Amino acid sequence: MAETVEAKGPRRIQLPVLDSFLWLIRLAAVFAVVWGAYFSISSGRLSGAQWKDLVIFGLSQGSVYALIALGYTMVYGVLRFINFAHGEVFMSGAMVAFFVARGLSRTAMWTDQVFLSLLLVMLASAATSTMIAVLLERIAYRPLRGKPRLIPFITAIGASFFLQYAIAGLFGFGFKSFPQVPALSGSFFFAGFRVLKTQSVVIVAAVMMMVGLYLFVEKTRTGKAMRAVAEDQEIARLMGINVDRTISIVFAVGGAMAGAAGFLYLLVFQQVFFLTGFLPGIKAFTAAVVGGIGNIPGAMIGGLLLGGIESIGPSLVLTGLGIPSAHQLKDVVAFLALVMILIFKPSGVLGERVAEDRA
Repeated sequence: MAETVEAKGPRRIQLPVLDSFLWLIRLAAVFAVVWGAYFSISSGRLSGAQWKDLVIFGLSQGSVYALIALGYTMVYGVLRFINFAHGEVFMSGAMVAFFVARGLSRTAMWTDQVFLSLLLVMLASAATSTMIAVLLERIAYRPLRGKPRLIPFITAIGASFFLQYAIAGLFGFGFKSFPQVPALSGSFFFAGFRVLKTQSVVIVAAVMMMVGLYLFVEKTRTGKAMRAVAEDQEIARLMGINVDRTISIVFAVGGAMAGAAGFLYLLVFQQVFFLTGFLPGIKAFTAAVVGGIGNIPGAMIGGLLLGGIESIGPSLVLTGLGIPSAHQLKDVVAFLALVMILIFKPSGVLGERVAEDRA
């Protein structure tokens, strides 16, 4: 009996110590953010117009992250694994978008029928990413279904490298610049914010696609089948749902969102090369975790939130803390934001949405 008491003793001490340590980190994080923000704003280093520009850029960047994050969160919601090749699915669509746009830019259609040209470029990008995502699921992931989770995880990493260097072999290792769109040059003012025309296209298109996807998943028969498969594949199969086809649709929809994001990414950043999918892919995965992995609205909110933090964070917090070259640390800010959010809310902003564990 004495031994039992001694064995339980350390547990009673460890839990409060761990909780206290986490609360110290939380308080330190809040203090650092408030302190840095106070000195940054009070210094007047940036004008109100510059802060507004950062907000709009964060929204446009976050919209791209949100569209990519949807693919991560949908696949995780159904198969419970992270498709780390999804960033390369996004990059492949962006690469095809560049070549289609370059071809159209040599015709009168690029200037006379601007929005039709851009729509064709986006459809080509989405179709390419959809095809690659479906092929990945059919060739690389379906044969491994039911295997230990480490096996498809390693396969996804291998598929990522394969796609990177396949694209490099086909199209070269250099950067490719998206052609200028004369109709989208310049800016306009909306509610006191100066918005670049390219940013307005990105934000509006992304919001429309995210709302459309949410309605598709929540209101259509296929969407209900996707939610049923995410809840329990065996029960869904017994109810007459074609599980394999439904999972293929999940990959197709996620790939289409990534392909559209590839086109919108080119409008904002203007360049693509064979490693373009790596960092946006990691950040989109971060956005999915921030919002709550497996949660579609969470991925949308997480992407917008991460884009805003990455855009505003260096100027708002790091500069106020006296850290030099703050904007070169924007990637650090993005991942620190993930750590801080998970410390306060481990399941993400809206919470992880997964099926209950089955006996």
